[in-house]
Amino acid sequence: MESSKILNSLDASWDRDDILLKIKKGLDTDEIVNEFLTINEKQIKKLNSLLRPEDIDLLNQVEQLSTCEFKLINKIKNLNYLENNENHQIINQKNTSPSNKFLSNKISSFMINWSNKFVVIALLAISAIALSKQAWA
Repeated sequence: MESSKILNSLDASWDRDDILLKIKKGLDTDEIVNEFLTINEKQIKKLNSLLRPEDIDLLNQVEQLSTCEFKLINKIKNLNYLENNENHQIINQKNTSPSNKFLSNKISSFMINWSNKFVVIALLAISAIALSKQAWA
């Protein structure tokens, strides 16, 4: 039960909207992560002490999934960059149209929700594993 509280608290502390605002303000991603680790140091240490080898394996799988998502985003971005170079004039006209901004917001919203849901599911799975192990112990 304690791990669930810690996970929920950490999840609430890692507000993606706040993180995006920090990135837009020019903060480095390492700075953002280090700040989060500093602010939540006690909870992270406590969570780390509760993790078992199975949980570490699950975290490794989540990390691999995040890496896949990162690569997918880069490929999409690079593909878009190549198309922009080939069709520079057409893209400039689309960039000024409101429908293009709407599409951009939809893609951004989709990626944020998709990633958020996965992280929450992964955290809940870790919590469920921990709770079921405690129940059987």
